[in-house]
Amino acid sequence: MTDQTDIRRHMSKRQILWGLGLATLLCLAILWPTHAANATLFVFWGLIAVAPIVLPGILLAAWIIASGADSHIARAFEGRTLRAVVAASLIGAVTPVCGVTVLPLMAGLLAAGVPLAPIMAFWLSSPITDPAMLATTVATLGLSFAIGKTVAAFGLGVFGGSITALFARAPWAQTALRDNGLARQLSAARCCGQAQAFEPKVWRSEDRRRAFAKQFWATARLILICLIPAFAAEYALNAALTPGSLATYVGEDSVWAIPAAVFVGAPAYIDGYAALPLTRGLIDNGMSQGAAMAFLISGGVVSIWGAMAIAPVLKLKPFLLYLVLAILGSLAAGYLFEWAV
Repeated sequence: MTDQTDIRRHMSKRQILWGLGLATLLCLAILWPTHAANATLFVFWGLIAVAPIVLPGILLAAWIIASGADSHIARAFEGRTLRAVVAASLIGAVTPVCGVTVLPLMAGLLAAGVPLAPIMAFWLSSPITDPAMLATTVATLGLSFAIGKTVAAFGLGVFGGSITALFARAPWAQTALRDNGLARQLSAARCCGQAQAFEPKVWRSEDRRRAFAKQFWATARLILICLIPAFAAEYALNAALTPGSLATYVGEDSVWAIPAAVFVGAPAYIDGYAALPLTRGLIDNGMSQGAAMAFLISGGVVSIWGAMAIAPVLKLKPFLLYLVLAILGSLAAGYLFEWAV
C-alpha cells in the first residue's frame, strides 16, 4: 500500500512539473511568438546538425553495454585510486566519446560499486577534446591552443578525481546515483547478475539485442532531455549577446576576463566544433588568450550540455562537487594558459 502511495505521489509531482513546463512554454509563445517560432526551428535544425555526431556515440554506448565490453573497460576504473584516476583522465582526454554517450557505462559502474573518483575524472576530461577535436583546433586556433586543451583535459581529470578521492568515505560519494527511473534504466544492464562474457556480435542473442535496444533508448532519451533545452538556451544567448559585447568583458585589459569567460561564456557553448570559430571571432574582437582557453574548457564541462548530462543521475552533493571542480579547473586552465603564452 505504501509503495502504491509513493508511486502515485511521484506521478503527481511529475505531472505538476510537466504542467508547469508546458504552461511556461505557452506563455513564452504568446508573449514572444516570433522568438518562439525561431527558437523551435533553431532547436530542430540543431538536433539535425548534431545527429551525425551524436548517433554513433549512442550506438557505441548501447553496443558497449550489450556486448559486455563494459566489464573490460571497467578495469581501467578499478584498482588503486590514483592509478584509476590517471587512467580515467587519459581515456577521457584521448577517446572520441563524451560523458553523455557513455553515461550508461558510468552509471552502471557507479551502481556496481566503482569509486566515484575515477568516474568524476572521466566526466571532467572527456567533454573537452579528442583526436578529431585536436586536429580541428589546430586548424582553427593554432597548435598552442590544441596542446593547451589536451593538457587541460588531462589535468582537469586528474585534479577532479584526486579531490573527489578525498571524499571517498562520505556516504554521498559511496552512493552517488539518484534513485530514479532513469538512473536505474541506464545502469540496469550492468547491474543485473554476473558480468557478461564479451561478444561483439550482439545481434546473435535475443538478450543482447534487448539490452542494446534498452540502452539505446535510455541514452537517446537522456541526450534529447539535455539537448533540447541546451539549444533553446543557445538561441536565447545568441539573441541577447554579440561577440563584440562579450569581448568587452573578456578582453585583454579586463581583470575579470577569465572569470567572465567561465561564468558568462560557458552557458553559450554547446558544440565543441561550433565553439572553435566562435572563439576565434571573440579573439579577433579582443578576447584574451587565457579567457579564450577558459571559455573552451568551461564550455565543455560547465555548460548545459556538459552539466545536464549527469544532473539527472547524480545526487545533489556529487553534482555540486562536479560543478565546483569544473569551474575551478577552468579558471586554473585559463590563468595557466595566459601565463604560458
